[in-house]
Amino acid sequence: MDFADFSKKVDRIRQNAATVMVGREKTMELILTALLAGGHVLLEDVPGVGKTMMAKTIAKCLDLKFGRIQFTPDLMPSDVLGVNVYNQKEAEFEFRPGPIMTNILLADEINRATPKTQSSLLEAMEEKQFTVEGVTRVLEMPFMVIATQNPIEMEGTFPLPEAQMDRFLMRIDMGYPSLEEEREIIHRFGEKNPLHEIEPAVGREDILEMQNHINGIYMDRAVEDYLLNIVRETRAHVSMRLGASPRASLYLYRSARALAAVRGRTYVIPDDIKDLTVPVLSHRIVLTSRNLLEDVRPEQVILDILNKVPVPVENLEEWGR
Repeated sequence: MDFADFSKKVDRIRQNAATVMVGREKTMELILTALLAGGHVLLEDVPGVGKTMMAKTIAKCLDLKFGRIQFTPDLMPSDVLGVNVYNQKEAEFEFRPGPIMTNILLADEINRATPKTQSSLLEAMEEKQFTVEGVTRVLEMPFMVIATQNPIEMEGTFPLPEAQMDRFLMRIDMGYPSLEEEREIIHRFGEKNPLHEIEPAVGREDILEMQNHINGIYMDRAVEDYLLNIVRETRAHVSMRLGASPRASLYLYRSARALAAVRGRTYVIPDDIKDLTVPVLSHRIVLTSRNLLEDVRPEQVILDILNKVPVPVENLEEWGR
């Protein structure tokens, strides 16, 4: 796939998504970036801001197999992965797959399930496979989990384990729409649901080719150092009890190359990294007890780090060589 073809496909995805979602261009860009980087996304915000609608829109735009799990306190791991059932006619056990056997998996309100059920996704998210009763099954590519989560302060929620949070490439806070965006929402959805009319923009093979295309995006050594210095500063910052891991560096590297391609470039610039630091790093750090008591948010600390780490000053021609 050449660069012009890649850009055309990105534009088609954006245009199709815009027929459903109002004012969510930034969120759409981040989710597409995560998909092309081979990662998963956690959409976090209060109910009713469009988290589930966003996940459904992405799946329909990409013409991929779509599965949905409504997480509840009584959900069991077998409800996610599948179960072996005895077939009396054949006199043997047969595997009945769960909703995880798909391309785009919507884990709706994931933090309403118990930590045991949440953890049933760990192997699939990291290794693109899952194991039931000693038998490992490989998932079809691409595979992406788009999970939605209500704020943990809300009744009936369980915090995601740290290992689960680390499997998400990005955590995205959607936020409320503006006045005019909300006006457009009530007009657009007042009589019909535009999601029912959306047409696929690309198919499975297109996505796989686009993911391979990301490997050719260039990152200059100076920009690479900028990325690594940001991550390393999270480990030295006075507010930190636990900084970002080397896995975070790798995820930020992959995401930056994917975002550069989505934005129409063959090379990464510092602004790509800046725009990704909060969604990629904020859920991977742990603040000190004092900062937690003072209600300091991880996003604030990440922004403080961005202000301290020097930005490389080479020109665009150097970065794009």
